[in-house]
Amino acid sequence: MGVLREDLGRLARAQYRSGGGMPLTAQIILATSPDQLMRGQHVFSQTNLAVGNAIDKSRRAEARLSRDEARSAAAWQSLEQRNTELARLKRGIEDKLEEARWQLQGQADASVAAGSCPGAVRLDQKKTDRASTWVTPVQSYELSAAFGSGGLRWAHRHTGQDFAVPIGTPVRAVGDGRVVKVACAGAFGMEIVVRHADGYFTQYAHLASVAVDQGERVDTGQWIGQSGTTGNSTGPHLHFEVRVTPEMGSAVDPVPWLAEREAPVG
Repeated sequence: MGVLREDLGRLARAQYRSGGGMPLTAQIILATSPDQLMRGQHVFSQTNLAVGNAIDKSRRAEARLSRDEARSAAAWQSLEQRNTELARLKRGIEDKLEEARWQLQGQADASVAAGSCPGAVRLDQKKTDRASTWVTPVQSYELSAAFGSGGLRWAHRHTGQDFAVPIGTPVRAVGDGRVVKVACAGAFGMEIVVRHADGYFTQYAHLASVAVDQGERVDTGQWIGQSGTTGNSTGPHLHFEVRVTPEMGSAVDPVPWLAEREAPVG
């Protein structure tokens, strides 16, 4: 014990000189009285108890984390299975929709080849109160060939604005008017021409179906047909024209024309 005290004393003095603190165990061993020893024992016991409690808390937290991880893993696996099932259903719906689109297009191509329209196929459209007098011909789109652009498929210049949309997209009357033409032959394929109150005419071409008859009145935003790729077309889109007469050759740029009527394209 004497030798141990001497060694511990040397270590303690070295720690003190270097700024270190005396180890708790050394304080207990170097105690010079029972009271001092018991105070040291009490401190040691308290420290030991605190460490023990910390270890127990850590182990309980670890156990909770392990249970949470197990529940989380099970929930994650269930979520992944659900997402996989939803993705499978989504693919199935998309495949059926694509099949229906091309079936509609096939019927339209047959009508155009025969040179006669099958008659209006009414579209189920919910009535809405529109604040605007004019709208764009399709609601969601990407712009493709613009008015006046050149190309091998046109004899001179492009006479309208093309809206790239999938087959079957509802096509809207841009304003109130009356249908003056429904045709299903020629370069425009299946087409509709509407006369508006201000004297202008709008044309909707390369359709896959028509939902109005010639002579019928139409309202702003009313679905008058479905887009397609009939006639002289390289892919699904709506060819939209604004004319000063019902026939081709009198077209004006439809983009500024719509913008002037607070129906901007872009």
